[in-house]
Amino acid sequence: MLIKHIYDEDLAQASYFIGCQAKGEAIVVDPRRDIDEYLNLATENGMTITAVTETHIHADYLSGTRELASRTGATMYVSDEGGPDWTYGEAFDGAVRMRDGHEITLGNIIVEAVHTPGHTPEHLSFLITDGVQADAPGFMLTGDFVFVGDLGRPDLLDEAAGGIDTRFQGAKDLFASLRDRFLTLPDYVQVLPAHGAGSACGKALGAVPTSTVGYERAFSWWAPYLAANDEQGFIDELLSGQPDAHAYFARMKAQNKLGPAVMGEPLVLVEYSVDQLNVALQADEIVFIDTRHNSLVHEGTLPDSLNVPGAAKAASYGAWVYDPEREQRPIVLLAGSAEEASELRDHFVRVGIDNVTGYITSLDGLDLVTPKLVKPEELGTFEHTLLLDVRNKTEFAAGHLPEAVNISGGRVLWALDQLPNNGTIVTYCQSGVRNSIAASVLRSQGYDVVELEGSYLGWVAVSGNTPVTEPDLIEAA
Repeated sequence: MLIKHIYDEDLAQASYFIGCQAKGEAIVVDPRRDIDEYLNLATENGMTITAVTETHIHADYLSGTRELASRTGATMYVSDEGGPDWTYGEAFDGAVRMRDGHEITLGNIIVEAVHTPGHTPEHLSFLITDGVQADAPGFMLTGDFVFVGDLGRPDLLDEAAGGIDTRFQGAKDLFASLRDRFLTLPDYVQVLPAHGAGSACGKALGAVPTSTVGYERAFSWWAPYLAANDEQGFIDELLSGQPDAHAYFARMKAQNKLGPAVMGEPLVLVEYSVDQLNVALQADEIVFIDTRHNSLVHEGTLPDSLNVPGAAKAASYGAWVYDPEREQRPIVLLAGSAEEASELRDHFVRVGIDNVTGYITSLDGLDLVTPKLVKPEELGTFEHTLLLDVRNKTEFAAGHLPEAVNISGGRVLWALDQLPNNGTIVTYCQSGVRNSIAASVLRSQGYDVVELEGSYLGWVAVSGNTPVTEPDLIEAA
């Protein structure tokens, strides 16, 4: 048996390629939409991808299940648990719909679906048995059920899918799934989760990629609550301190349920000349994304450009500033080469931003503007209408500037009705990176925005500046 862990550092998301070497068949679990890595793995190992599945209807990225099935002819397998509200849409009409206990056989490998609700009602985990080595499962792909050192949060349906107090039933379901499904497994079963450190799908995910049932039973934060059968204590701890859910999660959840669009073979990106870009900008035909670090953006950028600093977090930050439900203009990127532009596009499609069409390698010869900054020592006398903290609510609660209002960067574009129509908005984050991203999208929407130089850390470093803490918010978060 072959198991390959494919990890996307951008979204802290893991997918799995599992193959039977004897029969040359493979299944991919929780694929992303840029699928070349899975296709290359199949070729390198002399395998055919015959099946593709996912653990649940994801909220943090757009699933590649349909994309991979379209390119390979693989059979799609999706959950049929959770009730009618969690049934996959008509785009999955050709898929096999799985209930608890359903088995997918790949030569000597058995993949068994296990209904593990809690993070979402339809959530499945997969027990993997290598028939050559054993007659019982040795691995569990836990999706967003059990992470290394943490659990999938049950409040995302409230935060991202329009639910009302579904978190409480989700937490109860998660407790039951742990008690009745996970903890009944032998300690040696290896745990292969769908996310790692940095994901917003939990609050304390470990950076180690795998665990075991025994390790989580012995050392996880939730184990003592299960050992004591303390459901209420478990629920209280689970729901406290969860990170902000980005606003684009709602779009991901809806699209993944209906069925993401199939892109097919990617088109060659167009390299723009200065003259071509100027014509497109003057006609307001494109959205321009400056992919440099904020320190370089502050030296000069294109008017109304969006800042998404580099490919490393392009999916995460791109979905903060570009919403394809309200913006259909194609995107042109600043990229050092065609290869870099293609890499950036691969990241963008992971969150459903499909209309990157071109790139330019330099801003030389273009008319640039310099984003406005205010020094921390000048903020007290600087006239402004709103001081906006774009960090997460837990960061805000731990310490913020006096009179600041908190809207996290991943929600700013969807919270314009909470901002003043007139006057200057001063924005800040922790060090300046997220601030530049959020400030750029506000400027593109017509707001007068000034960034706090050095952001929160720069302000704290000024003698005499004392942050405000919100202990009650930390407890309630």
